[in-house]
Amino acid sequence: MDLPNINKRRILNLLKEDKRFDLRKPFEFRNIEIETGISNNAEGTARVKIGKTEVIVGVKMSTQDPYTDHEDEGTMVTSMEFSPMAGDRYESGPPQMDSIEIARVVDRGIRESKFVDWKKLCIKEGEKVWSIMIDIYCINDDGNVMDASAIGAVAALRVARFPKYNEKEEKVEYGKFTETPLPLTEHVPFTMTFYKLGNKIIADPTRDEEDCADARITLGISSGKKEKMINSMQKGGITSITIDEMNAIVEQAEKVYDKVFPDIDKKIKHLMK
Repeated sequence: MDLPNINKRRILNLLKEDKRFDLRKPFEFRNIEIETGISNNAEGTARVKIGKTEVIVGVKMSTQDPYTDHEDEGTMVTSMEFSPMAGDRYESGPPQMDSIEIARVVDRGIRESKFVDWKKLCIKEGEKVWSIMIDIYCINDDGNVMDASAIGAVAALRVARFPKYNEKEEKVEYGKFTETPLPLTEHVPFTMTFYKLGNKIIADPTRDEEDCADARITLGISSGKKEKMINSMQKGGITSITIDEMNAIVEQAEKVYDKVFPDIDKKIKHLMK
């Protein structure tokens, strides 16, 4: 959606002085709130707010036949949808391209970080495995839904518990939960998206700032016990990102990670108790 030219000029003129309407610095995130236990019917749920942007994420578990090329590994499917109440630009109906892209980026960040131990989701090799379904629902879009969705997915996975499984009848007893958490690793992914507006780069844009952007790039980063690693990357927008800009983004990504991720990790761990 196009932003009125007068608003766009004001935003770009402020950024020339490294200023933003809400007084944040270019790479400063808005307040991040995380809540879990949103639903009693899902294996894991989370609500994430970044400023006024708000998403709800649910994790459901089921069983299925394994893929023929991964007969001893579980599977995962991620979907995303914007509620009509998320903003004037959204309507009821099948997922649009922006929803599909967010789902794929979130999915890839989780997979490529090796956050889930897929082999421990195998019930019987070649016959039955667990499948994780991640459903993301945006109820208010004030920019940076991508990062909010990724944080919500990680939070929901970390608090999720397996449903009861009747081995004799080989079926899931939905609505009955165990105390067994999902087999997750120490490689917790943190997704952050940087936006290019004119010749300036910012993080965590508001909706108006995002509408001004010419390009964006999303990085999925994890560390575990090793150095930080970029596990996934997604480019969007119509203009290019130069080598110098990319180097600056990677440099800032490390700083943002060091500042923002520990707080997110602490909040989620508190909710896991």
